[in-house]
Amino acid sequence: MANQFGRLALHLWTIDTTPLADALQAARKAGYDAVELRRIDFRRCFEAGMNNPQVLDLIRNSGIPVGVLGVEYGWLFATGEESKRLFKVFRESCENAVALDCKMLMSAPGQVNGPIKQAIKYLREAGDIAAEHGLRLAIEFNSQHDVLNTLEVQRELIEGAGKENCGYLVDAYHFARSGRPGRGFEELPGERIFCFQYSDLSPNPVTGVKRPTDRLAPGKGIIQWREVLGLLKEKGYDGYLSYEAPNPEFWARPAYDVALEGLQLTRKLLQDAAS
Repeated sequence: MANQFGRLALHLWTIDTTPLADALQAARKAGYDAVELRRIDFRRCFEAGMNNPQVLDLIRNSGIPVGVLGVEYGWLFATGEESKRLFKVFRESCENAVALDCKMLMSAPGQVNGPIKQAIKYLREAGDIAAEHGLRLAIEFNSQHDVLNTLEVQRELIEGAGKENCGYLVDAYHFARSGRPGRGFEELPGERIFCFQYSDLSPNPVTGVKRPTDRLAPGKGIIQWREVLGLLKEKGYDGYLSYEAPNPEFWARPAYDVALEGLQLTRKLLQDAAS
């Protein structure tokens, strides 16, 4: 496959307060190649009275592809009835991904924690379900999570599961916050990097928050973009670059303006990294 490096997706957390239909149109109008959707985007539609087929139709009719579909978080560590519920939702997300012609799932740890040995077992199960649907699953670490918060733990989890369709999600923000800025993911094989998310990092990031919403637009913080993007290209990464920058300041602005700003700034960083 020819390298398609530089395809851009808009992660809808970046424009979180915008209704799904409007968010999809903002991404399409701004010029993104795709969007990254979340389970909460579906749930909010359900709460507004829509059923799952109607949500799928809304997305398909928007005119923009779904590059990555996020599942509901927490299944890596949840137990008992909650585990059963989350795996049921996971299977539903697989079915939705197939319906949307999206080949990639992603998951972060969520707000639950537990032993990595347990998470490895659950990742094997999730990998098998994803494989039944012909999907790949990218796992993200959260630098502020109690357990899954570094590349070392992420590697223990993914390599421990040993599933070829389960790989790494590299998030520039979380890698930098965990002490791996710039080329800090150099030891990862390029073929195992399934997803890439990005936003910029403040020199004084918020602390004591499990899901930080202090992300900055690319080029507005301290991320070493030339090194990050250069290494990603060297490794032959051809998935989407997904702009994920949750920030209440962005949510207070028009969604299209936020989307367009992120796209234009990213293109400038890509040009700089290539020079």
